[in-house]
Amino acid sequence: MAKIVSGKRPVNKGKGLMRATSRRGTETRKAVPAERRSGRPGEPAVCERCGAIFSGRAWRRGHPMTAKLLDRAVWTECPACKQVSGGEYWGRVVIRGAFAAANAAAIRRRIQNVETHAQVTQPQRRLVSIARNADQLEVLTTSQKLAHRIVCELKKAFRGRGRYRWSDDGSLFAVWEREV
Repeated sequence: MAKIVSGKRPVNKGKGLMRATSRRGTETRKAVPAERRSGRPGEPAVCERCGAIFSGRAWRRGHPMTAKLLDRAVWTECPACKQVSGGEYWGRVVIRGAFAAANAAAIRRRIQNVETHAQVTQPQRRLVSIARNADQLEVLTTSQKLAHRIVCELKKAFRGRGRYRWSDDGSLFAVWEREV
């Protein structure tokens, strides 16, 4: 099935390409089997603690809540709020060194800014805790991506060195350090 286009080489448009563009008979709102088993909340759902809205198979923030939406909404707790209240984390960042001890307030502010920036588009990425342990600061996050981003931003803002180690269960252990 070759098609000749004004003096150029023939363009082969096989059945695979034609069928790839045909979406007839498919549903866009179908739940995958894992979602059926996990008991995905009905749409729209609103988190009782943080106000995030579950719509279009994703948790979002910043969408206006109208009276019509609130009447239909299912009130529940979002996965990030469950993780924070249960102390469950997927990212762990250890911040150490003489510079970190001397500039702890600036480092905490930078971490808070990174979290705030991440929550604009992904409200499920949050800090679980920030704790001081002896001579180091330990940050726990709900996602490994947020932990990775925190270390990248610390390197960018304060220089230093970052190391990452992913474990088999999907969590991330990252270390940022700067001595002077």
